[in-house]
Amino acid sequence: MYVPPMYHATDDGRPREIVRDHPLATLVTNGPRVPFATHLPVVRPPGAPEDGELAGTTLWGHLNRANEHWAALADRPPSVLIFTGPHSYITPTTYRTTPAAPTWDFVSVHLHGRVEPIEGREGSLEVVKRTVEVFEAAFGDGWAAESSHGYFAEIVPGVGAFRFHVESVDSMFKLSQEKPPEVQARIMASLRETGRGTGPELCRIMRLHGLGRDGVEGT
Repeated sequence: MYVPPMYHATDDGRPREIVRDHPLATLVTNGPRVPFATHLPVVRPPGAPEDGELAGTTLWGHLNRANEHWAALADRPPSVLIFTGPHSYITPTTYRTTPAAPTWDFVSVHLHGRVEPIEGREGSLEVVKRTVEVFEAAFGDGWAAESSHGYFAEIVPGVGAFRFHVESVDSMFKLSQEKPPEVQARIMASLRETGRGTGPELCRIMRLHGLGRDGVEGT
């Protein structure tokens, strides 16, 4: 992923936050004609640190064994996990200048590494249980999964679980850094006030990057 210098994260912890808060990733590996691309949830293993560098860490994921992508993982190919963070269309009305052109601000994190398929029923079951545990705590309503562990065991033969060993990280935080602070402030106010899609979250990340501080609106 090409990342202009101004769009790099201002803090090494920002990419990790995107991976945690936007965990539905796209796993991409080479295919016979075009790349395989599968959307799937990704979690940290139990006991993994919640901060620090992503490079050198391991993540867990799973997909359907009926997916031909699963068979392609047997040779542990070089792979990319793509995480898409908040994003929004930016209208030129916030610039208050002419001529002008709209743009799309966004956050994306690419993890490069290798996939290690997990063989055996118990290993796959552990990944399924961990996935439920993490997401129920973060996004759920306190559902207790214990009563369904038997059902998990029934469906796990169809699950292709894997470890993803992160070797390097590319991240792009395109947040209108090239605009003056007063324009950034108006963009942030627009994102917050319209409340469309992930605009308010994008506004929050702009604030964390110190944008719009000298502006009046959106601070």
